[in-house]
Amino acid sequence: MTARPIVLVSLAPTTLPARALLVVAGSLLIALAAQVAVPLPFSPVPVTGQTFAVLLIGAAFGARLGAATVALYLAEGILGLPVFAPGGAVGPARLLGPTGGYLIGFVAAAYVVGALAERGWDRRLVTAALAMLAGEVAIYAFGLAGLARFLPPDQLLAAGLLPFIPGDLVKLALAALALPTAWRLIGRRR
Repeated sequence: MTARPIVLVSLAPTTLPARALLVVAGSLLIALAAQVAVPLPFSPVPVTGQTFAVLLIGAAFGARLGAATVALYLAEGILGLPVFAPGGAVGPARLLGPTGGYLIGFVAAAYVVGALAERGWDRRLVTAALAMLAGEVAIYAFGLAGLARFLPPDQLLAAGLLPFIPGDLVKLALAALALPTAWRLIGRRR
């Protein structure tokens, strides 16, 4: 009798080289998603595809491996690799800038979504969506806290939250659809 996989990555080989390869591939996925960026003239924070990639990685990799993957992505950016969204500071200065809180929030989001996925929340659309929403809340909590250093309080929500909600809801829905769909496809193959 085979054990029930905890998260999608549980289906992959568990050797250290295999897991390292997954972490590197995941960090590259986030870097690619960061290149899909739309600057907003009224905000120092662009709309990017990173959130989608972070939510997927958290759910597919689980809490620890997901957070480690996002941490590797941040380390790549700190080292000056062109992995962050175009424009803005490079290297460690990016984490100290207006978008730094959001970037740090990605680690928390991957962990939160991964922890919920480890409890089976990624198997059904409604619970997957709730897990993704919890990840979004983590990103916004860190992001708005970081952005508050650069904007007056009366501009914070208008520049750092409200314009991003529609796009983030779309990314959240796509990520929430992807996980239960992947599990169904895997179930059919077994």
